[in-house]
Amino acid sequence: QVQLVESGGGLVQAGGSLRLSCAASGRTFSNYAMGWFRQAPGKEREFVAAISRSGGRTYYAGSVQGRFTISRDNAKNTIYLQMNSLKPDDTAVYYCAADRVRTMPTTTEPSYDYWGQGTQVTVSS
Repeated sequence: QVQLVESGGGLVQAGGSLRLSCAASGRTFSNYAMGWFRQAPGKEREFVAAISRSGGRTYYAGSVQGRFTISRDNAKNTIYLQMNSLKPDDTAVYYCAADRVRTMPTTTEPSYDYWGQGTQVTVSS
């Protein structure tokens, strides 16, 4: 089992940047594909980005492609989400998640076995 703790959220103006981190417990972090999801008020949770176990393969939602970058440091048991050119529509609670089954990242929520508690990102206009 793995425990995930997100950090790095906050309030930022439109056009600004934030970097989210997700620290994982356990010694087998490199065995998990990882993902970021977000949930805006009144909306369902949606996929943002995902990364393979090795970090060599990444997927992005179309709405963040070119603005967000997912990465991981297996030595530090941590994944990151660099968010640039932020928009008010990016306002949401951001969650990281771990998939213990698949090597390649997936965009679907049910594929992920473990979830963090979330970190709030608010982008003001």
